[in-house]
Parts: sequence; C-alpha cells; structure tokens
Amino acid sequence: MMISPHNDKAQHTHISSFWSSPSLNLGLILVIPSVVLLVLVSTLVPHPSTFSPLSSPWKWRYGGHRYSSIFNGSSTDSPFMEAETDKLAPNMSFSDALIDKDVDNVTSTTRVVKRSSKLEMVEAYMARARSSIKEAARVRNLTSIHQDPDYVPHGPIYRNANAFHRSYLEMEKLFKIYVYQEGEPPMFHNGPCKSIYSSEGRFIHEVEKGKFYTTQDPDEALVYFLPFSVAMLVRYLYKSESLKTDAIGRIVIDYIHVISGKYPYWNRSLGADHFMLSCHDWGPLASSYVPHLFNKSIRVLCNANTSEGFIPAKDASFPEINLLKGEADIGGLPPSRRSILAFFAGHLHGYIRYLLLNEWKDKNDPDVQVYDQLPKGVSYMSKLKNSRFCLCPSGYEVASPRIVEAIYAECAPVLISDGYVAPFSDVLNWKSFSVQITVKDIPNIKRILMGISQR
Repeated sequence: MMISPHNDKAQHTHISSFWSSPSLNLGLILVIPSVVLLVLVSTLVPHPSTFSPLSSPWKWRYGGHRYSSIFNGSSTDSPFMEAETDKLAPNMSFSDALIDKDVDNVTSTTRVVKRSSKLEMVEAYMARARSSIKEAARVRNLTSIHQDPDYVPHGPIYRNANAFHRSYLEMEKLFKIYVYQEGEPPMFHNGPCKSIYSSEGRFIHEVEKGKFYTTQDPDEALVYFLPFSVAMLVRYLYKSESLKTDAIGRIVIDYIHVISGKYPYWNRSLGADHFMLSCHDWGPLASSYVPHLFNKSIRVLCNANTSEGFIPAKDASFPEINLLKGEADIGGLPPSRRSILAFFAGHLHGYIRYLLLNEWKDKNDPDVQVYDQLPKGVSYMSKLKNSRFCLCPSGYEVASPRIVEAIYAECAPVLISDGYVAPFSDVLNWKSFSVQITVKDIPNIKRILMGISQR
C-alpha cells in the first residue's frame, strides 16, 4: 500500500529568536540547515554504474572528477565549479548556462550540443552553493551581513553567523527533500508525538505535510528521506523478554531493498544522499547489518554517540524533546531571582547518573539539589525554572531530553556525558550557552558552577 504525504499547505516561517520560540517546529527548522550543510559539503554522487545496495568498495567520482570538501582546505574538482555564472548574459538563466561545451564532430562545420541532465544541474547548483558558503565563512562577524527581511542570525551562539545565514538562504532557494511513499503506518510515515521520542513523530509529520522543502519529483531532490520510525519499529517488533532485535534490522534492510529495486537513487550514490531519523537509541539496529547499510547515509540521531559509530562530519545530531502534553512550557525567572544553583531529578539510569546520585544525593546542599525522586508536592518544572543551571547527565544513552527542557526553562544546561555530540554542533557554539563537565569532574560541580559569573 502506498502512503501519500499529507496535502496540507505548510507555512514558511523563520526563526524569530533562538530557542525562545514556543513553536514545536523548532527542531525541523534547525535540522534542515544542519542536514543541508552536510549535503553541500559532502560529495554525493559516485561514478555511474550499477551497485548492489549492500556493496561496500567504491570510488567517489562523477564525470571522471574526484570530489573533496571545500571546508577541509582541499580543492573541489567538480567540472561545474568552472561554470562562469558571473559572465552570463543578463537574460540567461543559470540552467541555460549549463549546456555543455559544444563538441566538434568529424567535420568542423557540424556541432553536437549536449544538454545537462537534472542530476548534472543539481550538482551545478550544489557547486555554486558550496562556493557561496565558503566565501561567506571568511567573514567572522557575530552578525550576518546578508540582508534578510525575516531574520538575521546574530550573537555568539553561532560558530559563524554569516556562513550559517548564507547556507540558510541557499537552502531556501534550492533545498528539496523527496520522501519515499512506500511503507504503511504505524511503523512508516508515522511516529510518536507525545513521548520521550516526540522528535521522530513531529519531524515525519512536518516533512510529509509540508510543501516548501519537499518535492514530488525525485529527480530534483537533493536528499531522500527514509520515513520509518525506529521508536515505532521497537514498539511493534521488539519483545523485551527475548532481547532479540533481528526483526527490526530485517524490516529496515528489506525496505532498502524495495526502494533500491524500484528507484535508481540509492544505488546511484550507495545511499550517501539519503537520510534517516531516530530519536530512539541506536541499539536495536546496531546489532544487525543495518549500521553497515548506512555507512554512507546521513543518520539524524538524537543518540549522537561517537562510541557507537556516530560520525560528526557526515551525520547530524538532533535534539531529544519530551512533549508529554504535546506542547512546550517556555520561560522562567531571570537568573538573579533563581535561588538554586544546580538541579537534577531522575531515576538511576546508567553509570553517569549513578556517580552523580552517589556524590550529590542526600547532601542537603541548598545550592546543588539532586534527587532520584522528588518529594511529594514538589513540581519538577518549578524546580527547573528556579535553577540557574540544570544538570543533564547521560543515561544508558548519551542523549537526554533534559537539555531541551533546561533551555525551554531558560536554565543553562550542564552536559555531563562521554562521546556525546550536541545538536547542530556544526552551526552552534554550545560553549556560549551551556556548560560541559567531564564525568571525572562530577565531585567538582559546585566549584565549577560557582566560578561562572552571574553575567
């Protein structure tokens, strides 16, 4: 059964302020630039030939030219970088300019004109975007210099506001996602929207109902979305008493076989221009062949754990958001009116929390309040909103919804983890609005936080 995306017309909105917007589309708005940056920097198309979707050795080529990233100091040998777009006639479109150089036939009086394919046009657009972003990255201002009537990124939260803004503007012009329509709910085209894995359902819903970034023509897409929900696969296929995850791995592998047999796009790039999303932990899929299947694909993961194969240069870290009521509670008191220095409440869940609870629970310290269970009548949200710093230790997995809960409560998140890549780290400078503490410094939490000025 083929499932069509929703036909509701999505409104195109910009970020009016960072993290303070109550919009539940926050994750979607931010992850798209993160993914497109990865796509623009990466090389997506191998030498055209027939590959098995599960084969591994290949050389990344297109048209005899080897690609490399523009951000690592090496050159990009794409032939489309040579397009002299600045010398076009005033009324000449960019696509018209992509007509290949004339090729002389046997006689000098006859010429054969070869027009570019859609794939070649996409590569040309990508080359131009890469060059534009590289040029913008040379400007190190805290505020973007690009004109935008809706929103101009500014402040130290960005690694480079100008490069991010240039990437965002390029994204608005050319970024298109094709969503495969194969698969049936509830495991495909569906996901939880009111749970610890809310990000999965919200993202799938926003992508499939929207029209601004999605396309019905797969030939004009820059990336291809695999619309399965790992959280839903676990719910329907995993039996906790058996501890076996084989069924989950098999259905994902079968899905890749279906789309790679029906469409040319996976085999064309070995999945390098495809992305999947998972806010469930990666464990149910890590024990099967699935990780090898996604060696080249973009994995958008909440559990962005480098020790489990997350690759920051290729994959994208996504925030884990726990929306039990389907909406977020935004805001809180100013720091000067918050009486608690640091706060955490959560059950024993992994060795990092064990160390935290063992060190700080039952200390009766009014500054650092750590609980495994809050006393009756005490509100968790009120504690967050009355704390200057909110402790966000990893559980069994590195990701925690407490990071976003803290930001929503305007409480500076304190990340305590090993191997965790924070969301959108290629764009955001997390050191400017969060504190990162190593596991060995858990006993020194109070001293470290007391050393941070009120300002």
